[in-house]
Order: sequence, then C-alpha cells, then structure tokens
Amino acid sequence: MYSKIVETSAGDKQAIFSARGIVKTYQVGELEINALRGVDFDLYKGEFVVLLGPSGSGKSTLLNILGGLDVPTAGRVNYFDEDLSAFSDQGLTLFRREHVGFVFQFYNLIPSLTARENVALVTDIAKDPMNSTEALEIVGLKDRIDHFPAQLSGGEQQRVAVARAIAKRPDVLLCDEPTGALDSTTGVIVLEAIERVNRELGTTTAVITHNAAIAAMADRVVSLSGGGIAETIVNKVKHPAREISW
Repeated sequence: MYSKIVETSAGDKQAIFSARGIVKTYQVGELEINALRGVDFDLYKGEFVVLLGPSGSGKSTLLNILGGLDVPTAGRVNYFDEDLSAFSDQGLTLFRREHVGFVFQFYNLIPSLTARENVALVTDIAKDPMNSTEALEIVGLKDRIDHFPAQLSGGEQQRVAVARAIAKRPDVLLCDEPTGALDSTTGVIVLEAIERVNRELGTTTAVITHNAAIAAMADRVVSLSGGGIAETIVNKVKHPAREISW
C-alpha cells in the first residue's frame, strides 16, 4: 500500500510551499524549546498530505508557519516565489485572508449566528468567494444552513467550519486535528467533506492527525518526530475516507 521512500522531488508538480531549514525556538522562562530543527518541506499543488506524529513533534508549528500564523526563528518559507519569511504582520494577515483556509480541532463558530451566517463572515471579506449556501452544500449541509450551532451535532459544526474555510476559495486548506474531538463515525463524515474539497475543487490540503489510519487517504504521509521529519511515505493507492478502519 505504501512505498517507503523519502521524496526529494515531485517531478513536474508545482510547489505551493517550499520550506528550507526551518527552525522554531520558543523561550519559556529560562527554558528554550526547539519546536522545529532545520525542517525542509514542500507542499505541491492539488495534493493531499497527512502530517503524523506525537504531541510535541512539531506538526502544528510547521503548519502554523506555512499558514502565516507564526514565523520561523530561522530558515525560509516560500509561497510560490514569495518569501513569507520577509512579510510584515500586515502582509501575513493579507496572505492568510486571500490564500489559506484553516480548520482546527475546535469549531470556533459564533453561537448567535446560523451556519450560513458563520460562513458569510469569511465571504464578506474575500475577493472572490463562493456563495455561503454553495459552500455548505459541498460539505453536505444544504438542509442545515439556517440552523444555529447549538442545533447541530459536533460533526455538523465541524463541517460548517470546513465550509467557512473553503468559501473564500483558498489555494490551500490546512487542517489541525479536524477529527480530534469527534467519534470515529462522525470523523469519517468530516474527512469525506475535506476529501471532496481536495478532489472536486483541487484545493491543496494538509491534515495534521495523530490517527495513523487517516494516512490511507493521502498522496503523501509525512511523519515528524522531535522537531524534524522522520519519514515521508508515498501512498501508491489512496483509499477513500469511508474505507478507513479507525
């Protein structure tokens, strides 16, 4: 099912992100924490990548740096031919707004707004958004668009969060433990929504998870350990989310 080879090139694929020598160090009192130790990483147009690793391995730090939520202590991150490492705070805010969709473990929906209104928070500030209803239809919630978060299950709320992330038509979708708060059945439904976004919209997708079973969905599986990339596995045969055995 997998071919255990470290990828140094992706042939003719276009790299959306190219990170080289990424170091991230945090100072906590007198303690220095090395979250990333010289990481090289590429994310290619249209692919689905799963980032695996235990807590503290550097997965979220890497994703946050790629998405412009954090900056490296050392190293360089290119988004196409632009050096994100040189962007100002304002430049990173604009970059996130125009190019990146985020999905986190917790849904962060506004309780007083309906599903449609929660998605519209993004479409109101995007340059070329899709209709809120269209985004919710993509994730299978066309019958729930006027429901408030309290009227939705956890999986439905997470799918609203996915719809919100894709409604601005981002180039890349970055998901940090999107099924971490869900049971296995509900988690598969959410993964099917993310899978559909990647397949039908061609959105480059990276998913952080501690659940190794989700790796079967990916084009590539990147395992992190101790702030570095331990292994990259190329998935020869991708399996749909519904075939995953948790």
